[in-house]
Amino acid sequence: DKGSTMSVGSIAFVVVKAVIFLFGAIFIGRTLTPYLMKIASRLRAGDMLIVTSAALCFTLAEIAALVGLAPIVGAFAAGLILDEVHWQDFTKRGEKSVQDLIRPLAAILVPVFFVRMGAEVDIRTFAEPSLLVFAAVLTIAAILGKQACALGVLDKGINRLTVGIGMIPRGEVGLIFAAIGEKLTLGGEKIITDAAYSAVVIMVVITTILTPPALKFSFADKKHSKK
Repeated sequence: DKGSTMSVGSIAFVVVKAVIFLFGAIFIGRTLTPYLMKIASRLRAGDMLIVTSAALCFTLAEIAALVGLAPIVGAFAAGLILDEVHWQDFTKRGEKSVQDLIRPLAAILVPVFFVRMGAEVDIRTFAEPSLLVFAAVLTIAAILGKQACALGVLDKGINRLTVGIGMIPRGEVGLIFAAIGEKLTLGGEKIITDAAYSAVVIMVVITTILTPPALKFSFADKKHSKK
C-alpha cells in the first residue's frame, strides 16, 4: 500500500495480519485440500492435478492481496498446504507429481524472472562506495544471522554449521519482496531506494553462489572428522 505515515502500530498490525492469514489458510487448507483432491481425481480429466494445485495457489494469492498482504504470502501458504499425500490418488494411477508437472514451466519462467529482477538494477548505483559497503553488511548479516539461527538445532546428531549454511541463500523470495518495496512509496519517497535494491541483489547473488561450495566443504569436513 502507498501511504504517508508509518508507525510501530501499523507495522505490528501487518505482522499480526500475516500470521493470522498463514495459520488460518494452512489450517483450513490442510482440512479441505484432501477432499478437494479426491473430487478432482474422480473427474479423471486430463491435467486435473496441476489445474487444481494452480487454482489453489492463485486463489490464496488473490485472498492475500485482498487483505492487504503480498500475493507471495498466499502462494507460500499454498506451498505449505500442498503435500504429496494429497495427490496420491493421481500418482497411484501413473500420473506425474506436481513437481514433475511444473518443472517444464519453471525451466522457462525462472530464468525470465531472474533476468527481469536483474534488469531492475540501476548500474549507476555501483559507482557509489556506500552501496558496496551496504551490500557487504547485508551479506555478512545474512551469513552470520543464519549461523545464529542454527544454534536452535538441539539434536546432537545434526551438524549445526551445515544447517546454518543451508539457510544462507536469499533467492527469489528476497528479490520479490525487494521489488515490491522498490515500487512502494512513503511520504513521496521510495521505501527501498535504487541503491538499496542493488545491494539486495548483490547479497542474493553472493549468498547463492557461496552456499553450494560451503555446503560441500561442510559435508566433506564432517566425513573427515568421522574417520
